[in-house]
Amino acid sequence: MAADEEPVEPAGGSAADKRGNERKADQQAAEQQTVGRGPWGSALAQGAHMTQSGPGVMPGLEPGDAPQEGPAADRPAADGGAALQPQLDAFLSEREQELIEFRRDLHMHPELGYAEYRTTDQIVAALKAAGLEPKVLPRGTGLFCDIGPEDGYTVALRADIDALPLQDEKEGVPYRSTVPGVAHACGHDVHTAMVLGAGLFLAQQAAAGLLPGRVRLLFQPAEETPGGALDVIAGGGIVGVDRAFALHCDPRIEVGQLGLRTGAITAACDKVYVRVAGPGGHTARPHLTADLVYALAKIVTELPAALSRRVDPRSSLSLVWGRVSAGSVANAIPDDGIAEGTVRCLDDEAWHRAPEMVRALLDSVAAAYDVDASLEYRRGVPPTVNETTSVQMFRDAAALVLGEEGAVPTPQSLGGEDFGWYLESVPGALARLGVRRPGSAEEYDLHRGDFDVDESCIAVGVRVLVATALTALWDGNRPNAEDPVEGSKLA
Repeated sequence: MAADEEPVEPAGGSAADKRGNERKADQQAAEQQTVGRGPWGSALAQGAHMTQSGPGVMPGLEPGDAPQEGPAADRPAADGGAALQPQLDAFLSEREQELIEFRRDLHMHPELGYAEYRTTDQIVAALKAAGLEPKVLPRGTGLFCDIGPEDGYTVALRADIDALPLQDEKEGVPYRSTVPGVAHACGHDVHTAMVLGAGLFLAQQAAAGLLPGRVRLLFQPAEETPGGALDVIAGGGIVGVDRAFALHCDPRIEVGQLGLRTGAITAACDKVYVRVAGPGGHTARPHLTADLVYALAKIVTELPAALSRRVDPRSSLSLVWGRVSAGSVANAIPDDGIAEGTVRCLDDEAWHRAPEMVRALLDSVAAAYDVDASLEYRRGVPPTVNETTSVQMFRDAAALVLGEEGAVPTPQSLGGEDFGWYLESVPGALARLGVRRPGSAEEYDLHRGDFDVDESCIAVGVRVLVATALTALWDGNRPNAEDPVEGSKLA
């Protein structure tokens, strides 16, 4: 992920201060079972389990239940909703190809971060055609749109809409990028089509009085820059949101499977720029000057080692250099040098402390060799730390619409993902959606010019997002998280 701009951390104090106790509890829970439906593990203590056996995410959504008359808010929880699977089947039989064509249109016309004007217009038009009222963000790209009652428990579904500065290298597909040097090589076009499809289905549910709360669709610009998540936050996109979810394409996982992980699923990713300065001099007389190259070498080697000893090893805090430069000839000690690298971390608290730790260690090493060192620490994105209950909701939804084997474990990634900014403020989770054709021998990866997906994944993503949103809404509308709802199958 590039970091051409420096996002400003949202006001109101660090997430470590706001959510310290919750984060510690989540980190402990992360050591428990991530996938599978028994035992329930950490989610049980947080009230995210069901009293009935087998799959099922909310009252009224088991196959065979009939729709009820009247608004959902006027009915007991046990009677809410309708038969989810038949309704999703009917919706997708009518709209799946339309969503695939929507994805292909975006794929043919990719736009970089903060330039997604056409993409934004296409999404707005589709939502307005469904009777919804999207709100475009102040910069003119990206938007959010509410479905359901204004004052209801609110679940956000997020998609990112920007492309990458890569040449599309696919052969023999009609939807190849028409924009030189720009391609949807990370699946954001797929994410957009899935959230749009989920939104259109949920809008139908809301019109029928079957939506037990509010769903907010977030179509975020500039995830790759990064910084787009902060624009959504600054534009009021998560005001009133109680829980947030996102899917990300994963070409390592087959279509029909959902990769889940509790705790950190992606890493923080920051950039570090160090400049060292000294008087310079002759290599024959290093004792009469500051041996700047030697000092720079010590900084490059000692900073990562010392930094790793200042935090819990489980945080995976690392500093790796990508560029070091000093001097131009062999027999002269230069008067300046630079080192550039990245800091990656899986722990939110360690990420918040990283700048001050790097600065203190840099000053200490530089002082020992009598050189001046300056630091530019450029924030990228925080770690995306999945909250336990939200992962359980993904798991329950997958069991309903994909079957008991639909959820699979997924490893931590040290890549960056700015969905982590949302999870600094609200609980939620990001899951990996399988986009690999079952049995395929092709090796696609993200951020490659030949990246592509099995487009049947779009319907799978719609199913998962719809079921997850409804699971979270029913759970959030319980009178008390500690007490079962009378007559309901949702404990």
